[in-house]
Formats: sequence, C-alpha cells, structure tokens
Amino acid sequence: MTATPSSAAPSSADTSSADASPAHRPATDRPTRVGTLASVSVQCADTNALADFYRELLGGTEFFRTPDDAVIVTDVGGVYLTAMRVDDYRRPTWPAPGEAGIIHIDIAVEELAGPVARAVALGAVEADNQPQPELFRVLLDPAGHPFCLTTARPE
Repeated sequence: MTATPSSAAPSSADTSSADASPAHRPATDRPTRVGTLASVSVQCADTNALADFYRELLGGTEFFRTPDDAVIVTDVGGVYLTAMRVDDYRRPTWPAPGEAGIIHIDIAVEELAGPVARAVALGAVEADNQPQPELFRVLLDPAGHPFCLTTARPE
C-alpha cells in the first residue's frame, strides 16, 4: 500500500486550499488537531484474557486496572488498548454483517509467518476469510475481534 500524491497541479483559480474538501486537501495542509489518539477500547466478556493477549502480542505493559477488572488499559507503544467488560457480550461476526461494536486493528509486521504463529500461540485464530493473505492475515483475538497482521505500510 503506497500513498501517492495527486499529480494534478492546482489551477490559477485556486487561491487557497481552505476551500478544498478534506479528500482533496494537500497532505501538507492538514487541519489543526484537537488532540492525540490516546486509547482504543475493545469490548469483551473477560478483560483479563483480552488484556493479557494484547499485552503479550504487542509487548505492552499494564497501565491501569479498575478494582473489579472491568477496565484494563495496556500501553502498546504510545497508544493505550483498553479492554472493557460488557454484560452479555456477543462475539463479532466478521466478515458477515452482524453484531455492533466490531473494532479492527492492523498491526504492522516485517513478515507474516512468524507473527501469525505467535498470535495463534497466544490464543488468536486465523479467520476463514482471507481476502489478501499475501499482504494481510486476518485473525480473531480471544474475544472474537478481527485484527490483521500486515506487511503493508504507507511510504
């Protein structure tokens, strides 16, 4: 996956990129952000199992845990992954439409075979549907959320 800038030059009628839609705004003309992504929350029935899985998979450290283990926050490289217990949690049904609350995480790796084997050893399962197995390997975490190991990276 390579990000390619548009080769079309602005016309003389273009006086400002402020009128450009976000899809057509040059990469150097980004809006002022209001903050930084701090955490991605993942719903589950067993916060301990899910937090342990991602902590081992991504080499993170526990940052915060509620006394009843309803929320466990793991630092996984500057962004926190939050496992949140939900009563009556139901596993997602990827790729078929179904349950709400599906989150999908892409994890960049150098190659696929070793990281896939490690994820499976930690409790993930490979999804039956593999749309681009040479580039992305779709797995399901212990709570059923799909995630990809991928060698695709923007340049």
